Amino acid sequence: MPVDKSGSRIRQMFGEIAGRYDFMNHFLSGGTDIYWRWRTVRMARPAGSAPILDVCTGTGDLAFAWRKSAAADTPVIATDFTHGMLKLAEDKRKDRNVVFLEADTQTLPFDDDQFQLVSVAFGLRNVSSTIGGLQEMTRVCRPGGRVVVLEFSLPDNRLLSRTYQWYFRNILPKLGQLLVRNRQAAYEYLPQSVSEFPCGNDLTGIMEEAGLERTSFKKLTGGIATVYIGYKPEQPGQDVTS
Repeated sequence: MPVDKSGSRIRQMFGEIAGRYDFMNHFLSGGTDIYWRWRTVRMARPAGSAPILDVCTGTGDLAFAWRKSAAADTPVIATDFTHGMLKLAEDKRKDRNVVFLEADTQTLPFDDDQFQLVSVAFGLRNVSSTIGGLQEMTRVCRPGGRVVVLEFSLPDNRLLSRTYQWYFRNILPKLGQLLVRNRQAAYEYLPQSVSEFPCGNDLTGIMEEAGLERTSFKKLTGGIATVYIGYKPEQPGQDVTS
């Protein structure tokens, strides 16, 4: 049976684990999630002062990473539809140029062609419609701008893949439930959602279907995570950086 990604289930699940979300991300990945975000920003450096949007931002770690890399006057907008996550993100915020808004990635409250970069880290697989989320991200991206996705994936190496999936299915759910009690089995959902989510060329194909071009991907840490980048087609005379 496909994993339940209904909006009500996802919102409740992340609301229940919000208080331990950052700790669990760092603990279960051995801190590698920090490196993955750093690599993402290095691969898609902001240019100029046009705004940046991070969707499904959670507690805002990728939004903060963009802010550190961008010009001093570049605003970063970050959205999520789980209030508890945004409250924690606000508590971590130290820069007035990072703004958090409660919004669903499938119905973003922005006009077309607004952002030089539109990103999502470990959140696209939680959107009930992958292509719907990507279409909205593409819609609000400026022509010539980039849509950037950082997401879990499955390693190509057979031995690493087997070890990784065994850990994901047998150890992580029990450990996660022990450390973060929740009614939505969040750490059983995680391996299920990763195993069902498209990766590699399958995801870049969906990105192109959503309206992006020149798509590419880079595997990190043996393929446990992957960074995807796609460009919104340019319009004559459009400057994406200002």
